[in-house]
Order: sequence, then C-alpha cells, then structure tokens
Amino acid sequence: MRAHSARLALALIAIAALLMPLTLHPKNSPSPPEEDPVLRAMQAELGRSKSQLKLEGVASPYYIDYRVFDIDGLTAQAAYGALRTNLRARVRFARVVVRVGDYKQDSFWGNGLGVVQLMPVDDDELALRHELWLMTDQAYKAATEALTAKQARLKQYSVVNPVDDFARAEPVRFIGPLAKLDADPAPWLELLQNSSALYRTDPEIQFAQSSLDFHVVNRYYVNSEGTSVRTGQASYQLSVSANTQAVDGMLLERSFAIAFSDGKQLPAPQVFLNRTRALFGTLKNLREAPLAEEEYRGPVLFSSDAASTVFSDLVGENVLGLKPDLGQSARTDGQYASSLRARVLPDFLSVVDDPTLPSLSGKALMGHYDVDDEGVKAMRVEVIQKGTLLTYLLGRTPIRDVPTSNGHGRAGLPANFPGPSLGNLLVSSSEPVPREELKKRLLDLCRQRDLPYGYFVDAMGGLTEPRLLYRVWVKDGHEELVRGATFADLDTRALRNDLVAAGDDVNVENRAQSIPHSIANPSILFDELEVKRQDRKNLKLPEYPPPAESN
Repeated sequence: MRAHSARLALALIAIAALLMPLTLHPKNSPSPPEEDPVLRAMQAELGRSKSQLKLEGVASPYYIDYRVFDIDGLTAQAAYGALRTNLRARVRFARVVVRVGDYKQDSFWGNGLGVVQLMPVDDDELALRHELWLMTDQAYKAATEALTAKQARLKQYSVVNPVDDFARAEPVRFIGPLAKLDADPAPWLELLQNSSALYRTDPEIQFAQSSLDFHVVNRYYVNSEGTSVRTGQASYQLSVSANTQAVDGMLLERSFAIAFSDGKQLPAPQVFLNRTRALFGTLKNLREAPLAEEEYRGPVLFSSDAASTVFSDLVGENVLGLKPDLGQSARTDGQYASSLRARVLPDFLSVVDDPTLPSLSGKALMGHYDVDDEGVKAMRVEVIQKGTLLTYLLGRTPIRDVPTSNGHGRAGLPANFPGPSLGNLLVSSSEPVPREELKKRLLDLCRQRDLPYGYFVDAMGGLTEPRLLYRVWVKDGHEELVRGATFADLDTRALRNDLVAAGDDVNVENRAQSIPHSIANPSILFDELEVKRQDRKNLKLPEYPPPAESN
C-alpha cells in the first residue's frame, strides 16, 4: 500500500517520544465520551473554529475535520540470539484539514492537504486545544492559497466529465472503547532471542533476525458535519527473517510474519520456535537445490499462501478508487482504470471486501473496523462478481462513475490523510477444487504439452520472486526444490486469461501494516506462466568463516 509500514511508524514514535517503562495494561478500557478529554478538546475547538474562522476577503471554510492518532507501542529485535533493540514509546499525532470552496471544487490539493503536528500525550485539554487552534489557523491559510493555485492549474485543462472533489456523508456518532496493549513483554523478548539463536543449527546462515511489533492505535475523529468517532485497535506481530548464500554466491532469503489483533491468539513459544527452525531448514535445502531452468513456459500451481501475494498485488492494489491527478481523464490510477463492468478474473472467481467481518475460520481479522477514518460506516462491498469488476473501494474522494464513499477511506500512520484502502479482501471460487485434484490437473496439463514437469510455488518474496519453488515431475509426481527463478509475465492479463482453477482451501493472512488489513484466498492454478532464471549478479562469498561458538 502507499502508506508506511507500522514498523516505520513506530520508529518515528521512538524518535518523537520519550521511552516509557515496559508495563502493559489490560486490553480494553471503555470510557464515556464526556469523560474523554481528547474528544472534549477536539469538539470544543472545532465548534470555536466553525464560528470564528474567517479571513477578510476570503470565503469561510465549508468543511473542517480533526483527527488524532494516539499510538502506544513496543518494538524489539533480536539478532544471532542477542537482543539489539527494545523500545516502548507513546505519541500522539494530529492532522487538521480545512477545506475552502464547496463539495464540487475545493482546496484539498497541493499544500491544502492539511497540517500534521505532534500533540501532548498528557490529557491537558487547554494544551490540546491550543495545538489544534494553531494547526487550524495554519491549515485555513494554506487552503486558501491551495484553492487559488488549483483553479489556476485547472484553467490549463478542458475537463469533459468533471468529478466532485468531496462526497457528502451522513453524520455518524460512534464511540468505541479505548484499546490498550494486552501482553507481558518479558517472555516475548526471550522468545526473540531464542528464535534468532537457532541460526547456530546451521553455520552457513549469515543473517538471522526475529522481531516483534506490538502496538495499539486509538483514533479520534470529528468534523464540522457533526460526525464524532473514537475507535481503538491493537496489533501484535512477530516476524523472522534470515539469509544464506549458495556455493555460487546466490543470496537466498526467507522470512515469515504472523499478525493478530488479539494478543490471546499469539502462538505458544514452542510453536513459533518450530516454525523458525523449519524456515532455517529451508535455507539449507535452498543452498543445495539446483538452479531453475533458464526458461520455462507452462502450468504453475500456487499454494493459498503464495496466492495471497498475487491477489494482494494484482487485485487489491487495482480495486482502490484512486482519483487521478488534475487534468488526467482516467477513472483511477490503477490498472483496472478502464475495466469497470469488464471481466478482470475468470468467471468462477468473485471478490468482496468486508470490513464488517470480525473473524474468519476462527481467526480474528485485522481488516475489521466499524467506521472508517472519514466518519463513514464500514460496508461490505462486492467488488468483483463472477470475474466482472462491479465497483472500486472508495473513501470520500469520488471518481468517475463512483460518486460516494463505500466506507473504505482509511488513514495510515503516523497521520496520513485518508484514501481508499483494503479492509478484509475475500476471494472465493464457485468451482472449488481439492488440493490433490489441483496437482493432478497441473500434471495433466504438462502431459498435454509434453513437458517433463510443472511448477509449484509454496512461498513468495514479492510478485515476481518465488522463494520456495518446486518442480513437480510428471513421471511420478515427486517435488524437487529449485532456486534462482523469477516470473516474467505474472500480471493482470495472466490473472484474467491464464488462471484456470482455484482450490477449496483458504489462507487467511493478517497484514499489520500502517493500514491493517486481511486477505483470504484459495490456492490457484495457471495453465501457462513464464518462469525464467534470475538475471542478476551473485554476491561474493565471505572471505573467511564466522566466529566459532565458544565452548
């Protein structure tokens, strides 16, 4: 997504805030809005701004909003069995947006995108209001300049089908409980050390790191239309990354991350250690694996885990209704800009985004929310039905043919302005196929083309890079790990035309990014993809061995 990762946001927090004692609290702490000093300060200052904000000779604002992000987080890393970072920080950011003009054409452009500032973490209402007052004054002055610049810029273009700058929305009042971290850090810090220390089981592992990122974000939002929202969300993520080199110098990397919105769903330490040990084992296997062929064109089967990357990058990114820059006539910025009501997937696949869904298959979904970051209630949206694109995910910035929000305007950390974002992206098949049948179809396709093997992808490191890729031999069905491959034509065209079957399994993946979301999808089979050997130089091996472990 366009926003920074939560890890980067917490790095900013660590710089901006003082370190705090490592004492974490019970999960949720409900408090009535009238007892919340942050909401009181925001509402009081918004009322004052609505009645008093006016420059001589300049139109009054037609819209004002305040949003506050209260972030409390713990981030830690261990490498080679030793803890190297351990930071706890608390910070508040605010963004103030003032819009001059009207819903059809306003100042939200250029330097009129609002003002971001750190806020006091103490609940001193006067201090909070003072900060909001200064930010509002600055945002209003910037908005008046931005509208003038925008109108001058628009004179350079001839707009055939103008689209409003901002969509109207009904006022919403939603006050949820405040979120607090629900984890004792001590055992998790020990787990990071123990898991990264497993590199000692393989002396050829060059890098091994385990990380945690536990944080809560309490979001406050009020606007001049009468909306008042407070929501809280927790995020608990554990990750491991490691690399090694093959004898020819090829860098081989593996990683995994698991994320939950409920600390009680974090895995038992032994489960996490077993998964880390298994990941390190794949690095040894990759070192010993043969290189992929220089060129292959044929059937490729993706596990449901690997397919998550495919659907995230090729569907998730392109169903966002991103308004193009001034003067551009496209419907959106994505590759589906001209695909509305056209086929973008096989007709047996459908996609919905449903942020109202709190869990799936017993797993809490991080993409669940009640109200988006523009004060619009979350909505289930049928995005693709039987392969046909029906609509886009949208916030309150309209695009051509989609004039209103469908509750998907969300703001990334630390205090970005909202834009269309995923919630819970759910991919389903009307013709699900059992896993063994998918493998049989893969081999049948290979036989039809006189190919000795097909490919099975079990893990991805990006859209073009399979991290775990296996040859599946037609003769006996056995799988052989290979390394050094890349996909040459895995794109939206291939997803539309070359995907021929989907499994009956479902992988649920939580992504604890700046804008948390979830993806659920089955395994998929392509009848033809191009797999090539990586075209990049290998690194030199270390000149001398690593330090020996002391007795």
